[in-house]
Amino acid sequence: MKSAEKQSHDIELAGPGEREGVAVDEGGIGIRPSTPPLPVLRNILSRWNVKIEGLSGLEARGIARVLPEDRNLFRGRSDYKGMFTLWFGTNLCVLTLIPGLLGPLIFSLGWVDSVCIVIFANALSACGPAYMATFGAASGNRTMILSRHFMGYWPSKLTCLLNIVMQIGWGTVGAIVAGQMLSAVSGNGLSVVPGCVIGALGIGVIATLGIGIVHTYERYAWIPQACALFILVGSSGGGWNTGLASVGSSATIAANRCSFFALEFGVVVGFSAVAADLYVYYPPGISKPLVFLSTWSGLWLSSLIAGIIGVGIGTGVPTKPSWAEAYSVSSGALLLECYRGLGGLGGVCVVILALGSIANNAPATYAGANTCQVLGRYAKAIPRWVWCVILVSIELICSVSGRDNLYGIFENLLPIMSYWVCPWLAIVLEEHLLFHSLCGLEFDWTAWEDRDRLPVGLAALVSWLVGWAGALLGMSQVWYQGALAQMIGDSGGDIGAWVAIAFAGITYPPLRYAELRIFTGR
Repeated sequence: MKSAEKQSHDIELAGPGEREGVAVDEGGIGIRPSTPPLPVLRNILSRWNVKIEGLSGLEARGIARVLPEDRNLFRGRSDYKGMFTLWFGTNLCVLTLIPGLLGPLIFSLGWVDSVCIVIFANALSACGPAYMATFGAASGNRTMILSRHFMGYWPSKLTCLLNIVMQIGWGTVGAIVAGQMLSAVSGNGLSVVPGCVIGALGIGVIATLGIGIVHTYERYAWIPQACALFILVGSSGGGWNTGLASVGSSATIAANRCSFFALEFGVVVGFSAVAADLYVYYPPGISKPLVFLSTWSGLWLSSLIAGIIGVGIGTGVPTKPSWAEAYSVSSGALLLECYRGLGGLGGVCVVILALGSIANNAPATYAGANTCQVLGRYAKAIPRWVWCVILVSIELICSVSGRDNLYGIFENLLPIMSYWVCPWLAIVLEEHLLFHSLCGLEFDWTAWEDRDRLPVGLAALVSWLVGWAGALLGMSQVWYQGALAQMIGDSGGDIGAWVAIAFAGITYPPLRYAELRIFTGR
């Protein structure tokens, strides 16, 4: 007789008249057409849903836990290399290059300061996604389903909402970058809007098809990106000012270092909220240290390469009038100018870099659609591919609206994203290491949808909100500066993420201990 969890899978994954057959996509992942369980939605979506989810290569599975017998993605040790290329391909793109520009251009930092911050900020922030990735294969659960095991069933919905906003933000940035670069290549004969449409559609197609296509695409996406970026180094390297020094008093420089570190840290740490989604089809027995190392090295090395190239170009803008003029137009115009002298090859390279936004944002939009289903039973009833279409539509609208404010989005959006992720990561880390590894609590991954078997979440909620309060005290943005941030330098420095971690980390252990004593008697 089937277990209750297995029966739940059959109900979700098999539609009417389809329960005997199982389709297999190109990545070897078993998929079955699904039909929304709610009567109203079934009447509206059933017919089209069965047809669409029956397409070859489309992942039909929703957020239900992937059982060990259904995990057939792992094919040997070479797949650890696949994990590396997954994240290397995701991050080796212009979206991780542009923040590097802001070190010299916005924060007035020199070559040495900017490069050191790129190296260490990305090395630290890559630890978050790498750590969360280890839970994907171990549990078979998506990242925001995992959040239920740490935050509780109801409080985790807040992190889901913020994660959706974050992934929409990244998708918006990706579409804007693609639009600006394609417009620049056309000699501004093509407006930014059609480019945004192309970028958003590319992101949507890969995300909608699902995990098998995402893994396959990312396995090779880095190759043309690497070629275009190395050509960029050769064509622009002569204009880099590696002797550029940081500008300002020692206090001002210290504050600017803090703010640029926070910005670079925000480039990668947001992947913590999606990392496990990409590993749920790996068997639970794979090596956690190797999963961590493969993920961390892929993220760090790609961010390191792209970030340093961005810093180099940023140091040259003040001394090269043609670069400065192009920078005032758009990021696409600046990069095209950096390829000057290569003729048509430069234009091809810019187009390749423009399409790199697809590789960066497709996994995030894929995971964002999964997150939408975690919001509740009504949201779960809507198929994943529908949520992908909705998210991509929002990203397109936002990218068209914000197409002239790319640098402002990077400067203000990226640090804010880390303000909620960082205290959440602190709670996850302490729950795992203190209460499960040291105190003997066990994760029941089969309880992913049973609120009675999940933590109450009061301790996590209060600690997370306290962490948010710390972020407000330490944040430094154009529109707001916290009291602690104002104490750094003359203009203030952003330390919001670190204050958030400290506040949440100190608050959570005693509150969690009290919660266990009151509600479970432990």
